[in-house]
Amino acid sequence: MTAEDTFAVLDRAIVRATQEGLPLLPRPYDEVARLVGSDAATVKARMQHMLDRGKIRRIAAVPNHYALGLTANGMSVWDVEDDAIATLGPRVGALDFVTHCYRRPRVGGEWPYNLFAMVH
Repeated sequence: MTAEDTFAVLDRAIVRATQEGLPLLPRPYDEVARLVGSDAATVKARMQHMLDRGKIRRIAAVPNHYALGLTANGMSVWDVEDDAIATLGPRVGALDFVTHCYRRPRVGGEWPYNLFAMVH
């Protein structure tokens, strides 16, 4: 098995171990490392490698609105000038009824929207 094959196997194991979220522990990468038979530094490096290569999109908190006591929600999607997102995104995200706001790439010819905000 080549080093590249070894990393492919490890990367898949890391994705499987984290697809439901990072463990809610003081040192979550240590637990992921234990689960995949590696060490925390390697797990972090491989996750960064996957981010850099576009294999995973982001590492972020994903709120469970039901667990937070929110019973209804809606997603708003906006077509914002790319150079305005850095200013507008934080302003939208600061609204009391917006729980999270983020940028996503447009899908050429199919989906022109690039700013998303979840409202409750």
